[in-house]
Amino acid sequence: MRLRVASVLACVAVAAACGSGSQGTTNSGQMTGDDAASSGSGGSSGGSSSGGSSSSSGGSSGGSSSSSGSASSSGSSSGASSSSGGDGGACGPYGAGIFTAPNVWAKDVSCDPVDPNSATITAALEAAGGWGTSDNFQIDNSLVVLHADASTPMAPFYQASGYTTPDCDSFTMLPLPTGGAIEGQSNYTCDVGNNDCHLLIAYPPTHTLYEIYQATSMGSGIVGGCGVLWDLSKTYPDNLRGDQCTSADAAGFPMSAMLPDADEVASGAVTHAIRFALPNPEIRAGVYVHPASHAGGPSGGADMPPYGVRMRLRASYPVSSLPTGAAQVIAKALQTYGMFLSDGGNVPLMVQNDQFTTNKWSSLNFDTHMLFGIKPTDFEIVDMGPTITLTYNCVRNP
Repeated sequence: MRLRVASVLACVAVAAACGSGSQGTTNSGQMTGDDAASSGSGGSSGGSSSGGSSSSSGGSSGGSSSSSGSASSSGSSSGASSSSGGDGGACGPYGAGIFTAPNVWAKDVSCDPVDPNSATITAALEAAGGWGTSDNFQIDNSLVVLHADASTPMAPFYQASGYTTPDCDSFTMLPLPTGGAIEGQSNYTCDVGNNDCHLLIAYPPTHTLYEIYQATSMGSGIVGGCGVLWDLSKTYPDNLRGDQCTSADAAGFPMSAMLPDADEVASGAVTHAIRFALPNPEIRAGVYVHPASHAGGPSGGADMPPYGVRMRLRASYPVSSLPTGAAQVIAKALQTYGMFLSDGGNVPLMVQNDQFTTNKWSSLNFDTHMLFGIKPTDFEIVDMGPTITLTYNCVRNP
């Protein structure tokens, strides 16, 4: 992991001669050193996460979305399309989201069976320290999903050494919205030595989702670590891009599909699962479960939840007791669609920053402490099926 970080830093050093932009303002609350893209085809054992804490307030910069190729990160109201093309499962139809095809993260699991080991896992997680933030169900709001369109300028993408196929995809250009930003920043410059620096861009003209780990500006383009291209019009199989394959996310998920934003919440419903993280010692070592296709550097015992586990807030949880309508919208999504264990880190639940959304978290009376009091034992584990032994030997699906 650190070898790969060094590779990105080496490329960044070149950027000074290429006229890269000035250093952006770092969000001190973002997660740092996550396990994303930690294996590669070389079969390393994965990096460990140093966690970090979340900001205690929603983002406040930016403004309303633009339709002229400049940055936009609104969810279902701008650029994202419905993924309701299917009848879902026994519980209800597929929800909506950034993918136009139905996928597992948009599946209603409110009536899916509980895993036989659910009570054991949630009790063990609680006994081990819970969520990792003094057992507070805290929210990280540093990630941004940008929405490009046909007028968005294309920019070069430089692949840092050490991030290779088949885990990562090979591409040389990407749409780069004017005025956009990388995770935790106000622009496209990010300190990859100390931050995750995810760059997430949805590009509907080609149905492509670009997700890049450890990205930063270099000249007129972007240099980054593992870059992955997702097909927004595709229904992915149970093992997504292929077993043992990472992505910009340690579990191999498309991160953007599970990050609600302020516009979604303001609409009154989040209709997809949400991404969450746990400290590495609280994630089961050596395995993962589908729909994850990979794991980072978990070191927990056999009773800990594995990468890819889907946790569902109990139907009996008193959602109406939460302090604001926005908090209740998030909780209802957790009851209906659940949340997927996607990464290692110390701040559990993740939503988008509101730099580019029309609605702001502050106007919704929603901050990163709004779900404090919700414990692991308030959740149950949706039946997770068999565990897959972690080998880090990626085999891509056709």
